[in-house]
Amino acid sequence: MLHNLYIVDDDEAVRASLCRLVSRQPDYVVRNFPSGEDFLNQFDQLEPGVVLLDFHMKGANGIAVLNAIRAISQRFVVMMLTAHGAVHRSVDAMKAGAFDFIEKPYDSAALMMCLDLAFTELDKLSTEVGGRDAAVARLALLTPRETEVIAGLAAGYSNKQIAWTLRISPRTVEVYRANLMVKLNVGSLAEALQLVFVAEQASAA
Repeated sequence: MLHNLYIVDDDEAVRASLCRLVSRQPDYVVRNFPSGEDFLNQFDQLEPGVVLLDFHMKGANGIAVLNAIRAISQRFVVMMLTAHGAVHRSVDAMKAGAFDFIEKPYDSAALMMCLDLAFTELDKLSTEVGGRDAAVARLALLTPRETEVIAGLAAGYSNKQIAWTLRISPRTVEVYRANLMVKLNVGSLAEALQLVFVAEQASAA
């Protein structure tokens, strides 16, 4: 399995050093960017991966780029590069959603260990995001009325309460409920509601 690694740093020497180090790994696909703006301009064309992001850059700094990544996609894991002793910057990066931070000058072995952990986190994240996307796609198969019925069930309402709210008969609610179970390909109400809850996580992400 290939690991996509994106290095974003305005220091050419740092980019070159990092590229030499990580390029020794046969399963790494490495791309580097001289600025946050350059990275974000090409972001839509990038496959999910790990981003090594410098905190202090000219133009858009690391926090600004990190916030932009988080606003666009949940399929990237970001590790922040900070100056030695810049604890406050590291804390800011973690609060903004960075997975970890590496101090410059970095230790090669420690950096590679952190990258291994970051790619493990990326695999976990990709599985979770894929599950949310699948739940959203399955729920999209429902008609507007079926969607209203399952929303009522997810809110804890009984068939009678849903019927009263939608101004239909309880028997009609039962029909919609049976139909949506078939469309969602689930064997129980609990499974159907789990899809709703997973899809809601996608909306909140």
